[in-house]
Amino acid sequence: MWPQLTTATRLGSNDCRGWLATFHGPLATSHRFFEGLMDRLIKARKNGKFQQIVEPGTLRFLDFATLQLGKGERHSLSTGAREYVLDMFSGTVTLVINTPGRSKEIYSRIGKRADVFSGPPVMSYIPPNSQLEIKADSAADLGIFSAPSTCHAPAALLEGSTVISKQVGRDNWQRTVHSALGENVPAERLLAGETLNPPGNWSSFPPHKHDCSNPPHEVVLEEVYYFRVKPAQGFGFIWTHTAPDDPAGFSNVFVVEDGDTVLLPKGYHPVVGAPGYELQYTWVLAGEERRYGAWADDPQHAWVRNG
Repeated sequence: MWPQLTTATRLGSNDCRGWLATFHGPLATSHRFFEGLMDRLIKARKNGKFQQIVEPGTLRFLDFATLQLGKGERHSLSTGAREYVLDMFSGTVTLVINTPGRSKEIYSRIGKRADVFSGPPVMSYIPPNSQLEIKADSAADLGIFSAPSTCHAPAALLEGSTVISKQVGRDNWQRTVHSALGENVPAERLLAGETLNPPGNWSSFPPHKHDCSNPPHEVVLEEVYYFRVKPAQGFGFIWTHTAPDDPAGFSNVFVVEDGDTVLLPKGYHPVVGAPGYELQYTWVLAGEERRYGAWADDPQHAWVRNG
């Protein structure tokens, strides 16, 4: 049977670790939560300024917002009991960061990409209990992701050689993966980077998942994908699905367009772009352990990797 085409789905009541049984936050006691409902596809909202895309408590760990600033505009925030990663999608900004027990960090005029298709990302890690001011040196577009943390790591600017860029896969499943916030940077939960698909190509392939605790091979990590498409009227698809024997499984295909967000609390999640359109997505993971690459391929399709 083909996967169901839909814009929302019923989230399974558990995974192999009992995901819902360990959920924390406001949804844990809500009727919506116990019904297992979650809008895992969030369509683009293009009204500018600060937009909270993934509200706190929607997922167990991650939330996500976008920020658009005109030249000279500023935005301030306090990180509280969460660690943050900022992705400079376009434009140039200056960050002023005050962290507990440390001197002020100033990252001047960072970014400078025209758009996410114009080169590797520049990101910044901001630890908990910090004060952050963002000043736009030009018109700027940013992503702001966070997760719970008690980490005492310093702030970090992630650019240049810190960002590890690789060509992954081959044939029509080759893509460029930029890993910016990896295990080489001290943090408690967050991992972050970007993937760029050539037109018509697949990524997150072979399909993989990270919802079971079997370290070091697989650990529990939820994920958020934020998509951009070039030209902007284009589209792609993501198939979110679980193993056939999962009693709380699902199988859904989402059409993703420029500015859409997909939530990945569990399951496999391969992506493909339409012919003629570059497809890019920022990916951020957070979970019970911080291990990049600790995910399991779908056994039905793992042969492609060595085929």
